[in-house]
Amino acid sequence: MDPLFIEDTDYKGKDLSSGGLSVGTYENCNFINCNFANSQLSNINFMECRFENCDFSMAKTILTSFQDCIFEGSKLLGLHFEDCNQFLFSASFNHCLLNLSSFYQLNLKDTKFLSCSLHEADFTESNLTGMIFENCDLAGAIFENTKLEKADFRTAYNYSLDPEINQIKKARFSITGLIGLLSKYDIETN
Repeated sequence: MDPLFIEDTDYKGKDLSSGGLSVGTYENCNFINCNFANSQLSNINFMECRFENCDFSMAKTILTSFQDCIFEGSKLLGLHFEDCNQFLFSASFNHCLLNLSSFYQLNLKDTKFLSCSLHEADFTESNLTGMIFENCDLAGAIFENTKLEKADFRTAYNYSLDPEINQIKKARFSITGLIGLLSKYDIETN
């Protein structure tokens, strides 16, 4: 039996939380207002797909492939991106809820997070070179042994990261955001 291959298909308002999607490759598909919460998405390949206003909370993504995918206005609470297939992993996130998600040891070079909530997201040992955190709330986000070279934090807020245990060469910060680099010293400002 040939592997399932679906392209140029729109999925609107589908509840895929109980049955999930069939294992296969989905190329250039649009998923709009779909519910993937707690679903089994393991071993599925998404290539050049767009996910708009979808709920992926706590979905299982073991060896799931996301290549050139766009997440817009979606909820991805507690998603373990480190379980995904890391080969050619590339995604962008716009107005998404990514609280409690984990990007442990992922190569996210040049990834864009635009107006996202990333409360307590884990970026430990990840490569975030050139990453853009535009207008993102990073309250409680974890940065340990993270490569942040040339990353852009100028409009990000509520972050706290230790420059002594992270690589931040040429990273960009706003003057008001510098407090996030000094928080471990318990310095008080006026």
